[in-house]
Amino acid sequence: MSSLTLKNMPDVLLRGLRQAALNDRRSLTQEILHLMDAALRARGVQGASPPAHVKTQLAAWRKLAGKWKSDTDLATETKRLMKRRSSGREVDW
Repeated sequence: MSSLTLKNMPDVLLRGLRQAALNDRRSLTQEILHLMDAALRARGVQGASPPAHVKTQLAAWRKLAGKWKSDTDLATETKRLMKRRSSGREVDW
């Protein structure tokens, strides 16, 4: 896999990237790659696609979708899950 060095990055931009990475629970490198990929997709550039591990994880989630079994109602289960989740970005539910 290739690498890239960024020079003369403004401090305020680097701080913003670090904060975005923290909010999205990604490494700085992962966040930069994510943002670059999203920008290329928005422009319709060919070749911008999720990494293989993302595709694999998405396929696994789709396979599991609809198979959740719980002994409680949806509202109670949702509250239980939200209470137990780790801190991080806000979730709108």
